[in-house]
Amino acid sequence: MKRIFSLLLLASLALSPTPAMAQTQNARFVQGGIWPDTDGHHINAHGGGLLEYGGRFYWFGEEKASHTSSALTGVSVYVSDNLRDWQKLPTALAVDTVDETSPIARGCTLERPKVVFCERTGKFVMWFHLELKGQGYGAALAGVAQADRPEGPYRFVRAERVNAGILPFGMSDADIDAMFALNAADYPDWWTPKWRDAVGKGLFCRRDLKGGQMARDQQIYVDDDGTAYHIYSSEENLTLQIAELTPDYLSHTGKYIRVAPGHQNEAPCIFRHGGYYWLVCSGCTGWAPNAARLYRARSIWGPWEGNLCNPCCEGTAERPADKTFLAQGTQIFPLRNAAGDTTFVFMADEWHPKNHADGRYLWLPIRFDDEGIPEIPFTPDFLGHRSQVTGHNCWRLLRSAQPNCDL
Repeated sequence: MKRIFSLLLLASLALSPTPAMAQTQNARFVQGGIWPDTDGHHINAHGGGLLEYGGRFYWFGEEKASHTSSALTGVSVYVSDNLRDWQKLPTALAVDTVDETSPIARGCTLERPKVVFCERTGKFVMWFHLELKGQGYGAALAGVAQADRPEGPYRFVRAERVNAGILPFGMSDADIDAMFALNAADYPDWWTPKWRDAVGKGLFCRRDLKGGQMARDQQIYVDDDGTAYHIYSSEENLTLQIAELTPDYLSHTGKYIRVAPGHQNEAPCIFRHGGYYWLVCSGCTGWAPNAARLYRARSIWGPWEGNLCNPCCEGTAERPADKTFLAQGTQIFPLRNAAGDTTFVFMADEWHPKNHADGRYLWLPIRFDDEGIPEIPFTPDFLGHRSQVTGHNCWRLLRSAQPNCDL
């Protein structure tokens, strides 16, 4: 029998709803449908993530225009007391509309913003993937900004490649020798067996060692001890890297590892449960959806096992599980109830490249089978039906379970 961890969503408002909120508080947030904010506009927070702070939820994301994926406004932010009624706030991180030489000049590519709170400094820190205006995806920079309040405004700090001049953690002398024997010029033909073997040994990690590692699709994770980690797609999107952040969360310490070299992963989502760190990723197929991938490790420093299986299951003809229900993950968010129980929510984007602002969202509960393996079943309604759970007003999603994969 499967153990289903229901999605528990807070339903009681801390404040009396405004008339605008009353218009949307009965809305059904259907997966892939229009999700209206309190003004009735579709939420524009793509590739984003949630921050819970002070009893409120903050949703940050890419504010898209209809005709381009370039950043014309910046990072949007919405606030909610109940994960249902979302009020749009002023832009959290605005692009620079004056200085064309700024790394975040209007028209740059600014993707997958994630915000965490640093208890040591009392500041809010935002990391994001940044590409310079007019330069395609060649820069592959990690951008960071900071604010005094969760909603911002955020002050841009810098953007750079990661851990320049530093070798990955845990490499043996033989591994280091093999990496330094590689030269990218010796592998002009990509996707050959010889080239793939070289990628696994660190072909692009070696190439980028001096200037720093590439950082594209990215995630920030704060562990139970307060240590923060930056997880990003690197080495031409062929290898994930996990890098430790400094205690103020504004820089890298120099300690990082390579995960699944050559597996070509992006959209990393990480969480911890049952003695394992779990990574849910996607393949690299542009805007088109593909099957999700699952990795695990006892320590965040590895070794990482995978690809274990596609954690998505119980799809439909319209929302096939082997296409991640036509979406791509952006964050796995832990929801904790008053009893201390945690439910993990898989947040995903359904990309609409013909109208970027019209991109949709899927939020799905993660459950665990008898062996503790996470599964993501498709559930049609985001909010489900109202119920009483352990004395609290919550929203619960309950669906039947079927096995998805075996390890």
